[in-house]
Amino acid sequence: MEKDKFRFTVTEPDKGKRLDKFLVENLANKFSRVFIQKLIAENDILVDGAAAKRHHALRLGEVIDVEIPESVPCVIAAEDIPLDIVYEDKHLLVVNKPIDMVVHPAPGSRTKTLVNALLSHCKDLSGIGGVSKPGIVHRIDKDTSGLLVVAKTDEAHRYLASQFKDKTTKRMYVALVKGFVQLDNGIIELPIGRSRNDRKKMAVDFDSEKNAVTRYKVIKRFDGFTQLEVTLGTGRTHQIRVHMSYVGHPILGDQKYGSKGGLARPMLHARMLGFIHPATKKYMEFTSDLPSDFKELIDRGHL
Repeated sequence: MEKDKFRFTVTEPDKGKRLDKFLVENLANKFSRVFIQKLIAENDILVDGAAAKRHHALRLGEVIDVEIPESVPCVIAAEDIPLDIVYEDKHLLVVNKPIDMVVHPAPGSRTKTLVNALLSHCKDLSGIGGVSKPGIVHRIDKDTSGLLVVAKTDEAHRYLASQFKDKTTKRMYVALVKGFVQLDNGIIELPIGRSRNDRKKMAVDFDSEKNAVTRYKVIKRFDGFTQLEVTLGTGRTHQIRVHMSYVGHPILGDQKYGSKGGLARPMLHARMLGFIHPATKKYMEFTSDLPSDFKELIDRGHL
């Protein structure tokens, strides 16, 4: 397969822009921001014939050449792991991910991931996410249950990724949080960055440029905890967990962000997912039932 190639010449309106920002603006409908940064890091993008850093400030008249390398065959082992498939066609599938399953292979989690299971279920998955992430358009944490959309083709992946980037997808989570949430509705708008005390955690960081918006609605208040519907205005790592912890209502069972107790995992479930289908261009929306540990705690009504 012939490699995809793109060429841009810097004009006056783009003079001074960072290379990565310029490319995201001009290639967002084709590739994700993370994929573009990977191309820069691997010298697949040249400015006037030479490799450049992502923060390179563009100069008038510079020529930017982008060469998309051919997809590398996936070497991840297919594993016959049962999947709860909510919807599937030749372009994509929607999966209800169980708790305690990592989405894609990473150090420390090379097997029994969602990707391992997907490769056993279907042979065609998009390659844009990289060798370790075939088909993966977005993620949820290992201990978060719920809905994910997976792309089977590169075209579907690009279309879906652009919706996540533009924040036009609809995502609703159900969360059980510690304490009595007083306001029936609320918006938490606080920037999130890597924790300065623990690099494995995220934290509210007012020096961060990564603004984050979380909206919540109280569904029911119980003895010691509150059930919320939570929607995302942005998709930062651990966003709901960080925001709820910061306002004094950490997710039940989330020991990393301040909720100690006997629960086995953070009580967070990706219940609803909506998006425009990449081929039909029609809006589709899916929901999933609350898992058994949620139902048991809600039925009990107290911690």
